Amino acid sequence: MKYKLIDHTADLGIRVFAKSAEELFENAAMALFDLITDASVLTGNCQARIQVKGADRADLMVNWLRELLYLWNGKKRLVKTVKISALSETGLTADVSYDHFLAGRHDIRLEIKAVTYHQIQVSGGASGWKATVIFDV
Repeated sequence: MKYKLIDHTADLGIRVFAKSAEELFENAAMALFDLITDASVLTGNCQARIQVKGADRADLMVNWLRELLYLWNGKKRLVKTVKISALSETGLTADVSYDHFLAGRHDIRLEIKAVTYHQIQVSGGASGWKATVIFDV
């Protein structure tokens, strides 16, 4: 499993796992959209390139997930796949495939209002990577 839900009072938390930093950011993105909708019905027929910056990896994770959440909350786009093409301590570039939301085709499982800094953690190295993220629901 690439992520698991964690208990958090009044909010929703996830713990994400990966073998590399790039995979961690990809898995976090997919966990977000797995909570929002059933990605198996998405076609991913639209493409976008996203660039995000942050002060450090934890800030970058929050900004990354906020940018992706904006695709849903602000533009009604549901992400099917994510591929990180460049990643540093303070920035990333990713290619995403997505669908435009169609009410009769896409079911929304959960409305996520925001990605928070509360308890944000991103860590890793040769033995693997993990992140903890809390969403406001």
